[in-house]
Amino acid sequence: MKTSHSRPSRVGRNPFVQALKFTMTEKIQIGLMSVTVFPVRLLLVSFLMLLAWPFAFAASLGRSEFVIEPQSGWRRLVDLCLRVIMRAMWFCGGFHWIKVKGERATPSEVPILTVAPHSSYFDAIPVTMTMCSIVTKLESGSIPVWGTLISYIRPVFVFRSDQDSRRKTVEEIKRRAQSGGKWPQIMIFPEGTCTNRSGLILFKAGAFIPGLPVQPVILRYSNKLDTVTWTWRGPGAFKILWLTLCQPHNSLEIEYLPIYTPSTEEKENPALFGNNVRKLMAKALELPLTDLSFDDLEISLSRGPLSIYDCSSLLEFNQLMCRLGLRAGTTDEVLEEQARRARKLQGDQLGLDDFAQFLKLPVTDTLKQVHSFFDQHGDGQIDIRHYVIALSTVHRPSQSLDTLKLAFKMYESGENRKILEEELAVIFEIMLGVKEVDVNSLFLVLDGHVCNTGKIAYDDLLPLIHPHPHFALQYLDFKDHPSRFCCGPPRSSNGQSHNKDA
Repeated sequence: MKTSHSRPSRVGRNPFVQALKFTMTEKIQIGLMSVTVFPVRLLLVSFLMLLAWPFAFAASLGRSEFVIEPQSGWRRLVDLCLRVIMRAMWFCGGFHWIKVKGERATPSEVPILTVAPHSSYFDAIPVTMTMCSIVTKLESGSIPVWGTLISYIRPVFVFRSDQDSRRKTVEEIKRRAQSGGKWPQIMIFPEGTCTNRSGLILFKAGAFIPGLPVQPVILRYSNKLDTVTWTWRGPGAFKILWLTLCQPHNSLEIEYLPIYTPSTEEKENPALFGNNVRKLMAKALELPLTDLSFDDLEISLSRGPLSIYDCSSLLEFNQLMCRLGLRAGTTDEVLEEQARRARKLQGDQLGLDDFAQFLKLPVTDTLKQVHSFFDQHGDGQIDIRHYVIALSTVHRPSQSLDTLKLAFKMYESGENRKILEEELAVIFEIMLGVKEVDVNSLFLVLDGHVCNTGKIAYDDLLPLIHPHPHFALQYLDFKDHPSRFCCGPPRSSNGQSHNKDA
């Protein structure tokens, strides 16, 4: 598999990772605030959240989830009370003043507000200031107290257990957006997950499928010490709450950009619409565009003894697979079936037409790009086993041993079920995303267990992998050329990952 070194490089850092470093002065400040201001703030925030609950509960009683009802006088009063209480809560949390730039459009002008970057649960501040609806997972409505507040703003719930959830969510967004302003505005975070604000990742299409005007909204947290960012690897939710409440002041700026009206071409192509809005927002934020999406998250944060070392090529491959529509349909069963077919070919080289036939797809520009990824010699021929290994790696990046076992099944020959040394090197190159792997030192370590034949079985290798969490770095030799998304060790020992609302 060709690595990304022959392709345009990307600039920036992994958007799904956040690390905090404190100076001695900051540590002393946090220590003092922890025993003085923090308990008071936590008590006040908790009290105000509990105070908001009966208002939200009463206003939600007897209200239909599917039919819009005129806002009665008492509900308007409840809405005002909730806004005041929630603003007081954020004030007590250290967000003393929140700068708002630009003017928010009315629901009749713009049914959807697209907000970015999404980096924290404190992004709920503009939601509580506007009482816009949001798109959130169904489980959010079950959170004590906070779930009632979420239900009050009439969110679009995502049923993750329902395989048809994405289509139903999009249909509900379209239904509300096309109501002519009768429904509350929907505030959507099109990135679909939290990042560290180092760049804007790819936008999901949901906000742009209706083809109606949207208003971009950008968020800026300008504290020197960033305690608000909640990513998939970094400080956990409670640590972020503690550190943020220990800040003397927390700064947030909300800017409403001009309404973006899509062209005819953008209305017909939601991906183009979303990408153009993303470019506009990135320019206003003075941030780079990051060609990653929520679907790439697991690849960039893979773990295990054979965790991906250089993600660049595999990320690009994954995006191409998404474009082909193959990524969503990949399952363990599909991989096993493709591996069986690849084994029968016994290393026969496939041209573009044969490759298309193998995948049961027509020849397209995207398919040509995928085929070229595995064209090692530039002769238009590929080993289909390389494709299957790469697909297995992006499908289950943290289950590298399953991919390794699958690869052995495709290569092994004879009753001893062994593969050649150079074949193992190729497998590791694809799985790790690197250009060249030397397994000589590995075979020297295994010499006492493996006959000196230049061949190895999966069962010979497994006992050495299990006890070593960083097996690849310890026993394999490869050029140290990490891409900008170097995902392998060294890693933070206290990193955590969490579920985020999509």
